[in-house]
Amino acid sequence: MSNLEESQRQKKIASVLQRDLVEVLQGAATQGGMHGILISVSKVKVTVDLSVAKVYLSIFPNNKGAELIEGIKSNAPLIKHEIAQRTKNQLRRMPRLEFFIDDSLEYIDQIDKSLKGKENPLADPNLLDKRKKS
Repeated sequence: MSNLEESQRQKKIASVLQRDLVEVLQGAATQGGMHGILISVSKVKVTVDLSVAKVYLSIFPNNKGAELIEGIKSNAPLIKHEIAQRTKNQLRRMPRLEFFIDDSLEYIDQIDKSLKGKENPLADPNLLDKRKKS
């Protein structure tokens, strides 16, 4: 198996973490009085040695993302403890959690707006020259 492929164990751990992280993070946001905010765990990647889990979060509305990710990062030890309690029968060792903003939805939204707007590169190929990196 190549180093680029995830092992079944990595995938299983990522799946367990993703499910529980959604509950913990959304619950914490609601308990913290942050109504109207949606936090979703878009992806969890576990390192080969199973020591680190990179957690990618989508936060809606987008303008709350930076503020929320900082709060989540500063509470990472508490979040890790809560997840460890929930997964103690499934995981022998709890990986360290690293949190990142997943801005792929924002990127897709920008492409969508561009295609619907005045500067649609498909409708006006002259715009492509403007967008090329020099």
